[in-house]
Amino acid sequence: MRLSPAPALDPSLAGSLVLLHLAVVAGGLALLSSASDSDSASGMESVRCRLQGTPRPPAFSQDGDFVIGGVFSIHYYMHTVDHSYTSLPEPLQCTGSLDSRELRFSRAMVFAVEEINNSSDLLPGVTLGYQVHDSCSSVPMAVKVAFQLANGLDPMFDTGEQCSGSATVTAIVGESGSTPTISMLRIIGPFGIPQVSHFSTCACLSDKKQYPTFFRTIPSDQFQAAALAHLIRHFGWTWIGAVRSDSDYGNNGMAAFLQAAQEEGICVEYSEAFYRTNPLSRVQRVADVIRSSTARVVVAFAATGDMRILLRELDRLPSPPRQWIGSETWVTDPDMLRFAMCAGAIGFGIQRSVIPGLRDFLLDLSPQKVSNSPLLTEFWEGAFGCQLGTSTGVGVEEKVCDGSEDIQQLQTPYTDTSQLRVTNMVYKAVYAIAHAIHSIVCEERENSTVNCDNHLHVKPTQVLERLRRVNFSQNGYQVSFDANGDPVPTYELVNWQIGESGKMEFVTVGRYDASLPPDQMFDMEKEITWVKNSTEVPVSVCSESCPPGTRKAVQKGRPVCCYDCIQCAEGEISNNTDSSDCLICPEEYWPNAERDLCILKPVEFLSFHEVLGIILTACSVGGACLAIATATVFYRHRTSAIVRANNSELSFLLLFSLTLCFLCSLTFIGRPSEWSCMLRHTAFGITFVLCISCVLGKTIVVLMAFRATLPGSNVMKWFGPPQQRLTVVSFTFVQALICTLWLVLSPPFPIKNLTTYKEKVLLECDLGSVGAFWAVLGYIGLLSLLCFVLAFLARKLPDNFNEAKFITFSMLIFCAVWITFIPAYVSSPGKFTVAVEIFAIITSSFGLFFLLFVPKCFIILFRPEKNTKKHLMEKTSNDIRH
Repeated sequence: MRLSPAPALDPSLAGSLVLLHLAVVAGGLALLSSASDSDSASGMESVRCRLQGTPRPPAFSQDGDFVIGGVFSIHYYMHTVDHSYTSLPEPLQCTGSLDSRELRFSRAMVFAVEEINNSSDLLPGVTLGYQVHDSCSSVPMAVKVAFQLANGLDPMFDTGEQCSGSATVTAIVGESGSTPTISMLRIIGPFGIPQVSHFSTCACLSDKKQYPTFFRTIPSDQFQAAALAHLIRHFGWTWIGAVRSDSDYGNNGMAAFLQAAQEEGICVEYSEAFYRTNPLSRVQRVADVIRSSTARVVVAFAATGDMRILLRELDRLPSPPRQWIGSETWVTDPDMLRFAMCAGAIGFGIQRSVIPGLRDFLLDLSPQKVSNSPLLTEFWEGAFGCQLGTSTGVGVEEKVCDGSEDIQQLQTPYTDTSQLRVTNMVYKAVYAIAHAIHSIVCEERENSTVNCDNHLHVKPTQVLERLRRVNFSQNGYQVSFDANGDPVPTYELVNWQIGESGKMEFVTVGRYDASLPPDQMFDMEKEITWVKNSTEVPVSVCSESCPPGTRKAVQKGRPVCCYDCIQCAEGEISNNTDSSDCLICPEEYWPNAERDLCILKPVEFLSFHEVLGIILTACSVGGACLAIATATVFYRHRTSAIVRANNSELSFLLLFSLTLCFLCSLTFIGRPSEWSCMLRHTAFGITFVLCISCVLGKTIVVLMAFRATLPGSNVMKWFGPPQQRLTVVSFTFVQALICTLWLVLSPPFPIKNLTTYKEKVLLECDLGSVGAFWAVLGYIGLLSLLCFVLAFLARKLPDNFNEAKFITFSMLIFCAVWITFIPAYVSSPGKFTVAVEIFAIITSSFGLFFLLFVPKCFIILFRPEKNTKKHLMEKTSNDIRH
């Protein structure tokens, strides 16, 4: 025989194999037994059936009118043997240490039954019995117990024509683990025996198609998993580790949690499974993964026995501090408080409760009562370190219990009734079954008395049907089941804190009620003490949060919680932390420097208040003032030889047009409006044509004057003052007509330019008709070119002040300015486009002014001796001789 821990079997497979094996053996031996009793079995009225295998006596039992079964995981392991199949296998036996909390659960069932038997309201006159078994936390033992509860313990019995009969129990309380519970349901489910569990939380058990006879007083892990995911998200943890028991409880619970975590945006660095019967190397590997991980928060969906082994391994070597998040099974187990490394652990537990009289019942253990129960004897000897009765050679040196042991002073989970959680689930399960039986065998009479028939034959299927409808309150705690056999899910948030005495203790810091609206389910009541006794919430993220102004970019090949923070692109913002995408600002908005807010784009136009605008304004006004001053000088010296010799009428008109040219540039400065946009280009076009027309008239006058000096020429009568005026008006009228058509058909208008600069708005004047604009410029250029050609031809003609030369140079400058203006105008951005146009206007205007009027003004003001008719005639004569 080999001693080894019980393996973690698949409950469906284990249950099916054991059921098939026992059914075949029982059927074959039953036929042999009936054949040996009589040669004519077919003629007998009854069949004598013999129980196969070795019955295992219950840990606690009591006869009654109706018997309730109970199954608890009081021990952690079970003896297993290598089957040779040549001899009958040895009976199954439990081994390993005893779970005193599970012992308390079993004793709480006994207490509840005795309390009901003493009640005058519930099942009066009816006695409930019980058979409480230890499943050793193993599937094979749970299956064996299930068969015993269904068949009974009689070694031989007579029945009808076949070896079948009703179950010996009306219902079963248990099991503590989900996997053994599933195995039991595979056995007793087909017989319709209801099973009410106090601690099996696997969500899979809510499937009524597979487990129609299952009920539980503890909420399903489906709710706990959602609550844990919500809790983790509440504290901002997005990077966690996960460990679980490799069992139905751990695997199903963790699967539900991982799904809920994914919906909450939580990433899992690792998910490891182990079982207490695994080789130590497997547990060590899980511990190494936890030690080397970067996640500071670890979620453990594990049974108490499994978690104890893992924590022992982690305690063996120094490990980085971890914030533990526990499932209800181990996070509210008082025996686990000895692991100081888990200080600050939090998890959801069943609500604390008070069961009056339970503590006195638990402590009512005399040596004689203990000696009558092998299970209590083992507990007593383990708790006090002594042996009851006479030793038998083995361990003769051990201390013998002398009766001085005081259980009142004993500090174990068995005696700790300060936080009854799962114990109350056992208590409620027993009462639920009792209420179901009460509704079958009892009836209320007219005088408000209750009459119960304790001889009535009650089938388990009847109890099953009534359990679905139970709804009562016991000690202030409501008991009912929904369509899936589950209760209303409510939890307390439990925190492991070091008390004033220096010992670890459970502190309720919040509550969770899944029956409330989503925003009201979670309620914090007290401050949580975190790992290393810290009051600050630990941080567990794969990547630090991306601040506003950035977005998350997932790192290739890693979970979505691992990302880089990338600044939003131009024109985009993110105003939330951990934004996945950046938002594009509206058209007239632009991000601020931090790129977390869209602000109005600054508006840009050539303003009178900026340096460039002030300079151009000064030049414009200064030019206009010079032109007016020159006109004043000319007017005061209008009778002088120079003024009279240079066609004073055209000179005054030219000075007037130059003044307008200087001033029209002011319409280009300031915020564009509809009127300013229409005025600036038309005024510029008309005034410049007026100016060029005057210069052209002066050029023609020079040419005509030379022709008039030839013998017999009368050309001047064809180009006198009326003709000069008509020439200026005609040329100007053409430009005015072009501008009028421009304004009527497609006038310029103000626009907001959002394309030249992304970060600001340019206020500009749209030309409306681009063709009209270039027609205006082209007409000016045509007149300028004509004037230049005529002046060039007249440059060597005898002229008193050689004005044709000055006109030639002025037109040369004028054309050069406007030829260079075109590429500069097209390529200049924003307000500089306007500045280039103003510069061209002012430069060309100054060119005309300086070349045509400054020399004359210099003579008038500073060389008056040359401003005589005699001097002009001498100069002319000299020119003719030459």
